[in-house]
Amino acid sequence: MGACQFTNSGRGKSARDVFTKLQDAATREYGDDSYNGTISTVPGFHDITNEWKNTKKDLDGFIAERLDGANKYDCFCICTNPPVENKNKTKSQVEHIVTPGTKKWVLKYVVYTHDNYVGGYTTKGDAVKAARAHTEKTFKSTSIVMEKKLEKGNSQVAKITYKQSTTEKDGHYVFFGYAAE
Repeated sequence: MGACQFTNSGRGKSARDVFTKLQDAATREYGDDSYNGTISTVPGFHDITNEWKNTKKDLDGFIAERLDGANKYDCFCICTNPPVENKNKTKSQVEHIVTPGTKKWVLKYVVYTHDNYVGGYTTKGDAVKAARAHTEKTFKSTSIVMEKKLEKGNSQVAKITYKQSTTEKDGHYVFFGYAAE
């Protein structure tokens, strides 16, 4: 089995984040064969950003020199543009959802399969009947759970979202090395 050179780059919050995304993309495109000749075959990477900066060489020249002494499964990372973090004191925002009127809670018997909602019923007997019918039709086991539900409206009272800083940006990372093929 041989090795081939690869060079990949991407943007993200960290080198680990970009490395994982590049490996996932290579696996989706070329499969999970451990000899597919892509970044997905290397177990990790070495960050050599400081080494590159200290040489004062252009990126392509440095990569070419570094690959001359590299071995199969070697992967190196250089951060060409560092990320700028969110320096805001508060990094999220709250949207309050107000629904007018009084709220009335009712007890429901809710039928679930192991992965899906089937239905909600006011009596246990109706829920059992529906659960049995569903199980007999789909051959999937069901369970019945008592839950309090709002009679009308939505039970969501707030939504929290990430608040990006105006100066925040992802870093740019270049990965290169030898992949098994």
